[in-house]
Amino acid sequence: MMARNQSPPPRPAPRLYLLARIDAATIPALTQALTTAMTALDVAAVLLRPVGDPPPAAALRPVVSACREAGAALLIEGNVALAEAIEADGAHLDDTDALKDALPALRPHGIAGVGGLRSKHDAMTAGELGADYVMFGEPDLAGRRPPFEITLERTDWWAQLFEPPCVAYARTLEEVETLVGVGADFIAVDDLAVGAAPDLLEALARHLAGGGGDA
Repeated sequence: MMARNQSPPPRPAPRLYLLARIDAATIPALTQALTTAMTALDVAAVLLRPVGDPPPAAALRPVVSACREAGAALLIEGNVALAEAIEADGAHLDDTDALKDALPALRPHGIAGVGGLRSKHDAMTAGELGADYVMFGEPDLAGRRPPFEITLERTDWWAQLFEPPCVAYARTLEEVETLVGVGADFIAVDDLAVGAAPDLLEALARHLAGGGGDA
């Protein structure tokens, strides 16, 4: 038992969750960009977000291989059939109804995450359904996202009260550092890591570790 005058152990630094839009034409460039990011950073998972018609499963093999070599889980957004076809680690669903529909296909071994959570009630419902993680603040494919203040408040609330991991989206290094401070388990980023220059990758690593610093 911890003595009263002892401080609790420090939280581990959150790991990264990369968001990547993908179509057939961008697969070679995206594979290289992901490989660079996964070499420089502690990446736990990569979420492929198909734009338009999803690429054929065979075309995605380079991305699958890159993620496996880096030890990062590979997830597909909103397409359980494609996730199964490429033997991905799971799928990310856009709301609790989609999560409920997908769970029979993903269980017992696949990861089932959920975003698009419009309220705290939706997040709690996702947890009750058995989501492996909840995500707050992610942008849609057009780049629109909720106000960061909402993402921050919900991340803080979830981290204090619930056991399933929380993924929180950050668009800037300052947002990364703020989310680290409230206890996000994973921080989702896109352009901060995917296709980023080496100095930005280094700055992102510092902010994840709580060191801050300018890019």
